[in-house]
Amino acid sequence: MSTTEENIEQSPLTQTYSANEQTVTIDIYKGESGWILEIVDAGNNSTLWEDEFATDQEALDEALAALSEEGIDCFIGPA
Repeated sequence: MSTTEENIEQSPLTQTYSANEQTVTIDIYKGESGWILEIVDAGNNSTLWEDEFATDQEALDEALAALSEEGIDCFIGPA
């Protein structure tokens, strides 16, 4: 693990989300100017939002809305 990775501030709102027998991790961590949102599937495929969020709660709200509206299968990549 590099020094950069060791200094990442993980949000306490990071969590797993399951639907349709699939599970993803909603990963929220501190960026340079806000909170970064990434959804990662079991195969380590990720969907990363380009814009940072003012709060980690805003990032979580966006993730849950996207998963609800688009469905979890949109965030599952190849095995």
